[in-house]
Amino acid sequence: MDNSILHVYEDEIQSLEEEIKLLAEKYEESQQESTFFSDEEILMSIKSFQREFQGESKGHECLSDLKVQLESLQRDLSFLMKFTGIQFTSHSKKTVEKTRNRTVQKHRLSGNCHSLSFQLEFHLLEMQNKENVTAVITDLSIVMESGEDSDVSKFVSR
Repeated sequence: MDNSILHVYEDEIQSLEEEIKLLAEKYEESQQESTFFSDEEILMSIKSFQREFQGESKGHECLSDLKVQLESLQRDLSFLMKFTGIQFTSHSKKTVEKTRNRTVQKHRLSGNCHSLSFQLEFHLLEMQNKENVTAVITDLSIVMESGEDSDVSKFVSR
């Protein structure tokens, strides 16, 4: 084999090895930045969100009150899951941008609705001024498993 061709192949192999190393590092970073939550942790996040952003500023609630509220939220979530057929199986979030008044988080939810698997991705933009916090969902994307009912996929994409 010609030495120049051999040198070209060796350079390409070295380039690919470097690219693999960079991709592995990026993957490790993304795994560390993403956090997966169970249903109970999602409920706790809902409670925390309500307390922070809906004006609940008591701060001195006793533990038994919190347990009662948690049980109530669990019952509500169970009812909604049975009523809608939607069940979330995983959730991850990553903070994309954070400043003094503004936070952008990327959320990814996976789940099932009856027999259809889906994945939601969206950005949650939270803006805070002196009086309140405003939350807006942007860049909503709904992905369904390929091979599922094409009519439902067309409807969801609209």
